[in-house]
Amino acid sequence: MQNKGLITVFAVLFGLVSLYQLSFTYIANQVEGNAEEFAKSKFAENMPNERAAAEANYLDSVAAEPVFMGIDYKTAKEKELNKGLDLKGGINVILQVSVQDILKGLANNTKDPAFNQALQNANELQKQSQETYLESFFTAFEALPGENNLASPDIFFNKNLEEDINATMTNDEVRPIIEKKIDESITSAFEVLRKRIDKFGVTQPNIQRLGQSARILVELPGAKDVARVKKLLQSTAQLEFWDVYKSEDMARFLQQADSKVAELQVGETPEEKVQDSTQTDEDAAINELLGGDDVNDTVADMATTNPILSKMVSPGFQGQPVIARFALKDTAVINKYLSMPQVRALLPNSQRYTKFVWELPETLETQDGESIVTSGLYALKGNRENAPPLGGAVVTDAAQSYDNLGRVAVDMQMNGRGAKVWEELTGNAYTNQSQIAIVLDNVVYSAPGVTSGPISGGRSSITGDFTITQGQDLANVLRAGKLPASADIIQGEVVGPTLGQEAINSGIISFAIALGFVLLWMIFYYGKAGIFADIALAVNILFIFGILAGLGAVLTLPGIAGIVLTIGISVDANVLIFERIREELAKGKLQKDAIKDGFNNALSSILDANITTGLTGLILLVFGTGPIQGFATTLLIGILTSLFTAIFITRLFIDSYTKNGKSLPCSTTFTKNLFKNVNVDFLKKRKVAYVISGIMIAISLVSLFTNGLNQGVDFVGGRTYTVRFDKDVNANKVAQDLTAVFGSAEAKTYGGDNQLKITTKYKVEDTGSEVDNEIEAMLFEGLKPELPTGMTFDQFTDDFEGKEAGRMEYYKVSPTIADDIKKDSFWAVLGSLLVVFLYILLRFRKWQFSLGAVAAVFHDVLIVLGIFSLTYQFMPFSMEIDQSFIAAILTVIGYSLNDTVVVFDRIREYFNEHTTWKTNRLINAALNSTLSRTLNTSITTLIVLLCIFFIGAESIRGLIFALIVGVLVGTYSSLFIATPVMFDTVKKKGIDLKTKKKEEDVTV
Repeated sequence: MQNKGLITVFAVLFGLVSLYQLSFTYIANQVEGNAEEFAKSKFAENMPNERAAAEANYLDSVAAEPVFMGIDYKTAKEKELNKGLDLKGGINVILQVSVQDILKGLANNTKDPAFNQALQNANELQKQSQETYLESFFTAFEALPGENNLASPDIFFNKNLEEDINATMTNDEVRPIIEKKIDESITSAFEVLRKRIDKFGVTQPNIQRLGQSARILVELPGAKDVARVKKLLQSTAQLEFWDVYKSEDMARFLQQADSKVAELQVGETPEEKVQDSTQTDEDAAINELLGGDDVNDTVADMATTNPILSKMVSPGFQGQPVIARFALKDTAVINKYLSMPQVRALLPNSQRYTKFVWELPETLETQDGESIVTSGLYALKGNRENAPPLGGAVVTDAAQSYDNLGRVAVDMQMNGRGAKVWEELTGNAYTNQSQIAIVLDNVVYSAPGVTSGPISGGRSSITGDFTITQGQDLANVLRAGKLPASADIIQGEVVGPTLGQEAINSGIISFAIALGFVLLWMIFYYGKAGIFADIALAVNILFIFGILAGLGAVLTLPGIAGIVLTIGISVDANVLIFERIREELAKGKLQKDAIKDGFNNALSSILDANITTGLTGLILLVFGTGPIQGFATTLLIGILTSLFTAIFITRLFIDSYTKNGKSLPCSTTFTKNLFKNVNVDFLKKRKVAYVISGIMIAISLVSLFTNGLNQGVDFVGGRTYTVRFDKDVNANKVAQDLTAVFGSAEAKTYGGDNQLKITTKYKVEDTGSEVDNEIEAMLFEGLKPELPTGMTFDQFTDDFEGKEAGRMEYYKVSPTIADDIKKDSFWAVLGSLLVVFLYILLRFRKWQFSLGAVAAVFHDVLIVLGIFSLTYQFMPFSMEIDQSFIAAILTVIGYSLNDTVVVFDRIREYFNEHTTWKTNRLINAALNSTLSRTLNTSITTLIVLLCIFFIGAESIRGLIFALIVGVLVGTYSSLFIATPVMFDTVKKKGIDLKTKKKEEDVTV
């Protein structure tokens, strides 16, 4: 091998750089371990919030202190190996900025019927279309009858756009201007969110706009306060100041509304009535003790005759702005009642524009010691324009502070115009002895009265029952500015730190066991050569982690699977080399020549096999998101480092060992003659293989058309919760209980009998944190009989290290993005097949090779899909078809092609060497000569995958199962499908497969 010294220097330097990059991770982990021990010494295990605060304070105090070689914790944390949500816990969301809201703003909230009809039609188009909302709007507008002009004074020719648009412009001229304005607004939303996140205090946050779409990806690893993050991200910071009605002003209306709703419900079928059954099993048991059915009948009668008042927790007080207080879980149905046209008609003319809004939730203790989350109802003095007397645009600065009573407050400073209006507003309130509601994003934060006359100077304060962090967040969003439009979470994932730590532990164990098995197998099969391969493999792993740390890439659970799979790829390269060396030695060549020719002859197969796998990895990187991109990244890095270590590092050790004439047979006593005289007539058995494969494909297709596949929320939309209990639970019973709550729900055992994966499509098309909170509250109520006694809603949803029960993970996908994911997955698989077909055609110059390879891939994919379709109903682990499964399918394609290309390379080589042999003899000989390599690679890869399957994290078990099936089927298809299909096509056409010696063969 030429340039040994240069390669040695490069390898050593690369290794040292990798160790340096990983040292930051070691330092950060060491300091965080000290912080954890410190927190444990100060607070008991049942005080997770206090522990978390103590850890944060400790880390803040030592952040700038040097730990090792002048490196402090702050520097180490910035440069450590990033861990994904599934390993660290945290929040990952995709926000959809509302283009509809931006369009309304650009059109100055016009009442133009054509414009508003186009918006409605665009909403309908979006349900069936993959185009952007703006494109759907333009399509809908053009489709309206009559001549409708976007440059109309009632639409976009207004004071907002008068510098860009004039009344003479055509629709085609207006479109690019609107597109530019929309893009600017989305960029503005991105900047506002970035400023908010920068102030949030999460290490290694990631925020990026997805292409030129209205979608923004936000990843906050390690974030634990889910409610706080959601509020921070979705808050438009729409601050408004409103006059409010007092309780006595609305008392008569509330009674009339109660009677009217009861009247409207008379004669309706149970399905037509508003669903408001909230009685729990515990309530039913108490009622039975107190009087059985009579009490139940009384409760039911009250709900029928007084549908509003029966839900009231407490009435409003004289002179106060809260009309009445209701349980938080009942606010949705109260909203529905109050929005009925027949109920709105009961308002006097002077109150007809009244807006009903809720205040921040508050937890109250009942007389029997139970806690109930309630919210107060306010009536704002609305107007025809639905515009507040004063808006938040006048706020120039905001900061968290405290009021005279020591409560958390947020001080605001207004500009000159705002100060003037504020003085008038507070003056009127002082005169009328009324209150002013301070409303943020349609929620009342406080409604103070004015006791000392008009407030001048433009300074004001928001007070409410919130914590310091809530006050800081509120000041942050006001200071960063409001979003130009609402931002809804269309895809979200929340992983608790407990699951993350468990994933790390299981990942490390499975990795260590798999690595140990592979290292021992290589030594058992190849002797001293296996030891050299093992050293190269260890160097390879060091390089992979070093590169990941240096690039700032994110290590995910599928990423760990990718690294472990890389072990199989790395071993495959060494197996190819060692098998070729053994063949050269068997021909009687000198050891030096056998090693040289072995490396040279194996190089073509190694490059072809790794390039085909790399192409599928590239497609995964392009079409995948989040953890799937992590899988693709580690796979691609692993392919590159595997090539270097197998070809160069292993060669360095082999040359150093054999330079003095030491023998290196690349075998042991047990494996010396293994597969040596194997002579299987594969082509003779091809018809039997065709029949077997035909039956398997037929069964798969029948199952796919009848049973279908268990599509996950990635593809159909919905919400999925991983919930852990303190005891084993019956999944079927829980599913029945939750179906009664949601109308439709699934519950499956996930990992152990004390953990369930719960999925529901209830209100799947509704967005907003209010809906998420409502559904989580309903989930909690539905699961209450199975949860630990005394567990509160906050304990159920809070995420902290060491959490033993409650909601551990949450995942949400809206139908809109689910359609996009499905489309991207389809193109990813199709693109992978096309790219590989073209590559094999380019390399082998005969389309028959490409046809055989693609036929084998289709065969493998159909059988994997068929097995998932046949078994998903009774397998003890999740077999959902999601993005991870698509990653598995693409990896199966890569693996199958890897095997097939190695066989095809040998067939092409034999056609050039044995020119007098018949085609069938030649192909059989080529297949037999690669059999040892094929089985060796399959065995080592299977060992690795089985370790991850049985020991690794539950969340990737379905992915690993698909890979296991793929390895087995792929090994079979490369021998009995790909090559026979190629042979039959060649024989039919009478094609000569002899080729010139490849110019790209390289001497190593």
